[in-house]
Amino acid sequence: MKTQIGILFTLLFVLNGCSKDSSDNPTLPTDQTPESTGLYFPPIGSDTWETTSISEAGWNTAAEQPLLDFLAEKNTKAFLLLKDGKIVIEAYLNDGDMASNLPWYSVGKTLSAFTVGVAQQEGFLSLSDSSSDYLGQGWSSLNNTEEAKITLKHHITMTTGLDYNVANENCTDAECLDFLNEPGSFWYYHNAAYTLNHAIVAGAVGMDYDSYFNSKLKNTIGMDGAWVQLGYARVFYSTARSMARFGLLNLNKGTWEDQPILTEASFFTEMTTSSQDLNKAYGYLWWLNGKDSFKAPGLELTFPGMLIPNAPNDLIAGLGKNDQKLHIVPSEGLVLVRMGDDAGESLLGPSSFDNELWEKINALIN
Repeated sequence: MKTQIGILFTLLFVLNGCSKDSSDNPTLPTDQTPESTGLYFPPIGSDTWETTSISEAGWNTAAEQPLLDFLAEKNTKAFLLLKDGKIVIEAYLNDGDMASNLPWYSVGKTLSAFTVGVAQQEGFLSLSDSSSDYLGQGWSSLNNTEEAKITLKHHITMTTGLDYNVANENCTDAECLDFLNEPGSFWYYHNAAYTLNHAIVAGAVGMDYDSYFNSKLKNTIGMDGAWVQLGYARVFYSTARSMARFGLLNLNKGTWEDQPILTEASFFTEMTTSSQDLNKAYGYLWWLNGKDSFKAPGLELTFPGMLIPNAPNDLIAGLGKNDQKLHIVPSEGLVLVRMGDDAGESLLGPSSFDNELWEKINALIN
């Protein structure tokens, strides 16, 4: 019932927002050399993080308390809002604090997409490679011919064609992975197909996934946290500031201050623009606003209108269970982090909470 209510809320805010400009312009163009001009980056290995006040940002100070009240009411534990890298609002509510290690859930998919990009730029793999090259034959219940057709790109775009009509969509055992559609012909938010990315990267780079992720991404930008095995799923846990660091890295198109981390500009562009025509609001494990339609997790339907009508068109997002949020808005220089318990919607992707949140944010920044 709760999921059905969430779907109805999603439909309502989409229909209310259809009148807004929903152009399909690419987000985060990377045809220019990445620059950190105007962006602040907190030092590695330090709790120091420069701040700027709401008034210094030129925003509406009267809108801060209504935003904080809304966040508290919606079971938020940690909230950060960065402007050009500096903290404008940092709030810990409902027993959350700066040291709380909280789950990213599906926001962590964005970490995996970024790590795949690093592995490709280092020559360990290619998105066009068959996943069998790194998982070995027999990783699924498909025959060898069918299995070989599934590429790494299918895994990071949710288009493997594997059957999601199973008792446990997180199950990565071979008997849980069977043929339903031709790869690339259908989009469905299938967690098991995503989770296999970790094993693919490990097979390609010749070391365990966590060690490669730590050395190439986490440690290089000063994040804390770790991947935790929860059943078949792998969930990243960290502080809210670590999520904000990753958001800032992506705001600057893969470069941390003057240190390029993801140097393959074409991959970053593909990751943060429509990766296929089946769900225009999905890149490489990132959600995209400003498109004229979208599909939601757990559903086969296509909804008209933008993902989050109240949000800027160029917003890209990591969206996770229980309303974990990482929102990046390049046009405004914003990074938004929300971590905590369920805000009242059970959809893994967009919910009415996103739209209500941006109503509060708009009152603040406008």
